[in-house]
Amino acid sequence: MANAGAAVQKPNFREADRAQVSFLAPLEKRCLIWLAHHTPKWINSDHLTVLGLLALLGTGLSYWWARGNSAGLLLAIGFLILNWLGDSLDGTLARVRQRQRPRYGFYVDHVVDAFGTFFLLAGLGLSGYMSAPIAAGLLIAYFMLSIEVYLATYTIGTFHLSFWKFSPTELRILLMAGNIALLFRPVVGILGVRYNLFDVGGLVGIIGISLMLISAVVRHTVFLYQSERLP
Repeated sequence: MANAGAAVQKPNFREADRAQVSFLAPLEKRCLIWLAHHTPKWINSDHLTVLGLLALLGTGLSYWWARGNSAGLLLAIGFLILNWLGDSLDGTLARVRQRQRPRYGFYVDHVVDAFGTFFLLAGLGLSGYMSAPIAAGLLIAYFMLSIEVYLATYTIGTFHLSFWKFSPTELRILLMAGNIALLFRPVVGILGVRYNLFDVGGLVGIIGISLMLISAVVRHTVFLYQSERLP
């Protein structure tokens, strides 16, 4: 009989390969490594993860404030930059310092991403610059794509950080550019009908994410079917 006081064995865990092939990935990697080497010792990865989450909460609140004051759009840009710093640097800092915790890091990072994305899109839905149905559609599409990514990470062993050359970094830049555009032209005309600029962008985003999701599901289903053919 096993000793009841024996130490609990940790389950075997192999960190998934990271697939990052976005437009800015090479430049971003060099910047993050430089920042990691120059980050004060008292700052650790957990601090940066919390910064990333609070920054997205700040972004959502800024969009909500922008409903009555367009300065909120500029404030949101500042918070998006802070989110990039926290969300992108935490893992790099852990790797540079050899302080990695693969299971903890993967779990916490993506739970934080889920909450942060909710804060961001809730703020947009309350801002008046994007309608609530479009914001909800974007949130659903994002969560469905995230579920597929996590399932593929578990079953295939590759964690995809980007799709079609786009990663969260490129999406932040597009969102910041959109904020600036909103200051000058919040409404656009298409075939004689006027729409919120961010509703048009949000609908394009929903369609794009949906196509990414369908493409990934088909590709990974075929791969797994061929890998586990029955005799």
